[in-house]
Amino acid sequence: MEKTYILDTNILLHDPKSIYSFVGNKVVVPLIVIEELDDKKTRQDMVGKNARVFANILDEFMENGEDLSEGVYLEESDVTFKIEKNHNDLDLLPKYLPKDKPDNRILSVGLSYQKREDGPVILVSRDTDLRVKAHTMGLTVENYKSDMVELDDLYKGYETIHSPKLDLNTFYKRGMLLIKDIEHILEEKGISLYPNQCFELNNGVSNGLGIYKKRRNAIVPIQKHYPFGLKSKNREQDFSLELLVDDNIDTVSLIGKSGVGKTLLALAVGLEKVVNEEQYDKLVILRPIVPMGNDIGYLPGDKDDKLKSWMKPIIDNLKYLLNMKNEDEMDITTKYLEKYVEMEAMTYIRGRSIPNQFIILDEAQNTSKHELKTVLTRAGEGSKVVLTGDPYQIDQPYLDSNTNGLTYVTDRLKEFNLTGSVRLPKGERSRLAELATNNL
Repeated sequence: MEKTYILDTNILLHDPKSIYSFVGNKVVVPLIVIEELDDKKTRQDMVGKNARVFANILDEFMENGEDLSEGVYLEESDVTFKIEKNHNDLDLLPKYLPKDKPDNRILSVGLSYQKREDGPVILVSRDTDLRVKAHTMGLTVENYKSDMVELDDLYKGYETIHSPKLDLNTFYKRGMLLIKDIEHILEEKGISLYPNQCFELNNGVSNGLGIYKKRRNAIVPIQKHYPFGLKSKNREQDFSLELLVDDNIDTVSLIGKSGVGKTLLALAVGLEKVVNEEQYDKLVILRPIVPMGNDIGYLPGDKDDKLKSWMKPIIDNLKYLLNMKNEDEMDITTKYLEKYVEMEAMTYIRGRSIPNQFIILDEAQNTSKHELKTVLTRAGEGSKVVLTGDPYQIDQPYLDSNTNGLTYVTDRLKEFNLTGSVRLPKGERSRLAELATNNL
């Protein structure tokens, strides 16, 4: 049976092409949503961009002679789309709900359609409060799920195999463990294989760390790495370093809470590759400018001055790697930044091509899937991109732990040989940091 989906403003600000996702059904956008989008279109961020993209879609419909209020048939997705300007019975709302509030006007459109339509009517919103209000009034509600990746089910990049059948002596002597020799163990454990997936192997007597190489169809031993003098503190950091130093892996995702070492590991390998090995021309560090308060425009100085405030975590890690002891040695940090490191706000990357560079996108959880696609498609020949972030700490109001670019890209690219990912669960910054992260 054909369904009618009423879209909230935040759906279009998250995915301006979402109207194509409801295959075989009707999609209705209340006129008040267009008003809200109009208020956002001048913003110079993802929200403003998406508002403009949707406006351009509507403009294209109109140029083709379509009547938006009567309905537009989208043949490629079998969707009938319309802007609703009439069916908005505000009397259906409880008297205590303000009738001039956009959310309540959207709600009234849903209630009006439910009253007149034969088929199911569903309000789609990322706003939990609006979904709660609609649900209590008997309206069916949904979150937007077309690009949602459940964080609890997100690929973590490694598995542990405990089995007395594992021959680790042969594993290290031959330098590999053929998958055909352990297929029965993998089947017993219910383990699916992905390229560059890491493994801890334990037979009850000894254990080892390995990584699955699809082309060889084997797990090969992981080597110990000390990039820029950094020593790993746990197996997940060993896994991370293996992916980071592997020149055949073009994209690495490091996911974990604050203090697990994501940025430090990426920075150490980047400096090793750029400074000591001279494999890349420069270390490029990107961060999305998503503040908890005012944005970058409210900071004093020019763009470089403003970026220094945003890049403090990077500079702190750089100081640590350079063993900075006092303020007198600050010039060393400056020399490294000027000669080897380029720091940039992600806002300025569109249109660039970045070949032969080691690129770190820090705080990647604050990007949308479209923004991350932009970053990955800017990487030129010979470049490597490292994504770091914590999906539980998102400052972007139109994203959440299940729909941000970091989780989306990690899930979508896990089956390809050029990618690798590790979720780091254990904080190593300090006992206090770990306590606060886990309990506050």
